[in-house]
Amino acid sequence: MTVLLLGALTLNAAVPTKDSTEIYKEQIEHYVDSVRKAQKFETGLINLPGGKATVDVPKGFKFLNQEQSKWVLTELWGNPPSNAENVLGMIFPEDADPFTDGSYAFVVEYEDMGFVKDDDAEKIDYDDMLKSMQADEKETNEARTKEGYPTLHIVGWAQKPYYDKEKKVLHWAKEIKFGGHEGANTLNYDVRVLGRHGILSLKAVCTMDELPLVKANIDKVLNMSSFTSGNAYSDFDPKIDKIAVWTIGGLVAGKVLAKAGLFAVLLKFLAAGWKFIAIGFVAFIGFLKNLFSRKKKEKGIDTSDLAPNDEQQHGVAVEEEAQAAEGLAADHTPAPEAGNNDVTSNNV
Repeated sequence: MTVLLLGALTLNAAVPTKDSTEIYKEQIEHYVDSVRKAQKFETGLINLPGGKATVDVPKGFKFLNQEQSKWVLTELWGNPPSNAENVLGMIFPEDADPFTDGSYAFVVEYEDMGFVKDDDAEKIDYDDMLKSMQADEKETNEARTKEGYPTLHIVGWAQKPYYDKEKKVLHWAKEIKFGGHEGANTLNYDVRVLGRHGILSLKAVCTMDELPLVKANIDKVLNMSSFTSGNAYSDFDPKIDKIAVWTIGGLVAGKVLAKAGLFAVLLKFLAAGWKFIAIGFVAFIGFLKNLFSRKKKEKGIDTSDLAPNDEQQHGVAVEEEAQAAEGLAADHTPAPEAGNNDVTSNNV
């Protein structure tokens, strides 16, 4: 009996014990892997929802459809659903996805604002406009603070606005500093393609560290989008079409909304770095409980003891959370409609 007992103790001592950091890292890694397997990207000529515009995704990029993109922006990156109402899809570099660190994505939206006149394009002094936008920050930040958002400061143009009158494409970029945020400043890179009834909007999601990467590929991004026949800028009919209250200057100087630059990157950061600190780790546990509680409630699983206390509980937690993650990814990351998988074109 003594020999058997000593043998069991020796065997147990030989089994390595995982700490909480390792356990939760495994859970997130499994979750990330599940989402990546469930997501379906497209390339080539893609008809955007609504039928008014298309994107021709060339080699070096890939497209995530509307439903999957809304899930990424709200469920994965933590944006309010109202911020994703007009989203038509997302464009990623071909070697990136929602979890990739040190990369970027363009969120594609359509705004049905009417025909935007471009008569003022050559008369705008963008240096004066920047000063005016910075002067308005006090009022803007008071409103943001009341709504629970951090203050922001427009540091300057990361790319001065430029309007291609022939192609009807406007683009510019702002460097933004959020109050209390450490690290690289936020980059808001905006592209607007003018059409007959409104504008196609492409907004970059990244930090200033990715500016060189965005600039290196911006020409391809500017040429991806176009309006379908009857919806192009040249199809405008002044007798029946609505004229927008916005002008070129108005599109650039439009009020900085509460949602601007607030795309959360919590999971993106964790998946890339796994850099935990004591306070951050406590917050991370709470995040996991919120992330999986809904799924577990559907299955009747108690989440009150998410954080395990010993090795056996650790193993159970890993398995349960991995299964929940896989289910969550499958439920909310649907495949595109039949016929849209792996679409290719001569550009690919």
